[in-house]
Amino acid sequence: MSRSERLFDLLHALRQHRRPVSGAVLAGEIGVSLRTLYRDIASLQALGACIEGEPGVGYVLKPGFLLPPLMFTPEEIEALVLGSRWVADRADGRLSSAARSALARIAAILPESLRETAETAPLLIGPGTPVPADAVDPGLLRTAIRAERKLVLSYRDGAGSASERVVWPFALAYFDAVRILLAWCELRQDVRHFRTDRIAAAALLDGRYPKRRQALLKDWRRAEGIGEPHA
Repeated sequence: MSRSERLFDLLHALRQHRRPVSGAVLAGEIGVSLRTLYRDIASLQALGACIEGEPGVGYVLKPGFLLPPLMFTPEEIEALVLGSRWVADRADGRLSSAARSALARIAAILPESLRETAETAPLLIGPGTPVPADAVDPGLLRTAIRAERKLVLSYRDGAGSASERVVWPFALAYFDAVRILLAWCELRQDVRHFRTDRIAAAALLDGRYPKRRQALLKDWRRAEGIGEPHA
């Protein structure tokens, strides 16, 4: 393992811990000696990483630090390229453009030895089922989710029945043939799944809804028997 890869792995390990973690635990997670770990922590601190702590007490990384230049393994680059290509091909227009832009930004700051891997990755996205057109801009739904704002929806279910709902949106699920808004519905007093192509109109309401988005998502995962996603 190169020194740059080792520093990246240490940075990643530190980000997984919100509370101080001992040097012995970190050394075990990235597979180095304790002596090497202490040297690598000093190197990251010299690069500007705000790592607080000391031997025998533990270490914690304050947020906001990026390790320049970006270092990825070839497999990590291929994963990023494949994911970005899927979003560019299957998501709505704004996310599609964002995926292409993000991939170009990543490629621009990669070391030259890895840039070609990103630009020529031989991983392709096959044709999928066309997604029904949305009457409402999905960007509005994502804004409501990020800001934890209530939405009022004009919705038509599969049987064609129309209703107006006030909901607390907390996730947007992308499938090959459909997109689903996950939200707590005030009318039903429970989580409901809304196909975005059946939302005729949507508007943001003032103020945030009373529960955190992550708590709603966690409750939904528990109710559905779905485990937490891997970081």
